[in-house]
Amino acid sequence: MYQNSTYKPENSPFLQLLYLLLFALIGVVVFAVLGFAVVFFTSGMDGLRAAATNDYSDVSAFKILLVAQQIGLFLVPAIFLAIIEGKKPTRFYGLDAPKLNLLLLVAILSICWMPLMAFSNEWNQKMVFPAFLKGIESWMREMEDNMMKTTEALLKMKSTGHLLVNLLVIAVVPAICEEFLFRGAVQRTIFRIKSNAHVAIWLSAIIFSTIHFQFYGFLPRLLLGAAFGYVYFWTGSIWYAVFAHFLNNAYAVCVAYYLQANNQSYNNAEDISMPWYGYLISVILTLALFGLVRKLGAGKSEDNN
Repeated sequence: MYQNSTYKPENSPFLQLLYLLLFALIGVVVFAVLGFAVVFFTSGMDGLRAAATNDYSDVSAFKILLVAQQIGLFLVPAIFLAIIEGKKPTRFYGLDAPKLNLLLLVAILSICWMPLMAFSNEWNQKMVFPAFLKGIESWMREMEDNMMKTTEALLKMKSTGHLLVNLLVIAVVPAICEEFLFRGAVQRTIFRIKSNAHVAIWLSAIIFSTIHFQFYGFLPRLLLGAAFGYVYFWTGSIWYAVFAHFLNNAYAVCVAYYLQANNQSYNNAEDISMPWYGYLISVILTLALFGLVRKLGAGKSEDNN
């Protein structure tokens, strides 16, 4: 997947990382301005005030800004890196059309790893710091609580229309934008520094989890990032990782919609638990299916770039 093209040598991977950082800074500023402009033309000054003061009475403003942030911070840098390297994105990132059998396998895999991810999230939520780090723990918990308030506001849905909008904003857009940057650009570039797929996958997963600034969800997001990375590396097409990412986010949105439709709290989704052997079965099935993905996708990672 990460071999260089023969017709034009690429820039140093360290320079590529600098390009990504530069494009991310420019992209997030430009698209923030565009996002605020859209908010102003759709919601007027009230929408701008809601976004500036964290007033969740007009959540549409937050959704517009969230989409703008995703595009500017994640998708723009990945696209411009391919452009500045003089490569076609179809070859640079592996945009081969996905095959139905592998898509189905990735879907089953995504279902099987959910209990494992839920267990890691439960364990992460119980994280306790030593006494001398209580200040840091309080800061992290406060940030987590603020993130949770934003998430709950975004996930409030009263109709099918709200559900469809949230699937677009929370599932489709992040799946495409984040996978192009973290798996397509960052993972690929790190691999050029250290020609070890595992190092590239896990380092990019660490960056992916860290940049979300949700410390009490760091572990499950780290594992998800690594899972997406292996799917990408073994299949050679980024669309499988995008699909897996979409399924993960879409599941959360659909569960929230179902619970609210049945007059239950969205927080009830985290109360679901299973016996220890359920988690063990999840681990076994996940590893077995990863092996099958690797087998069916064998050789495809060598075709790109």
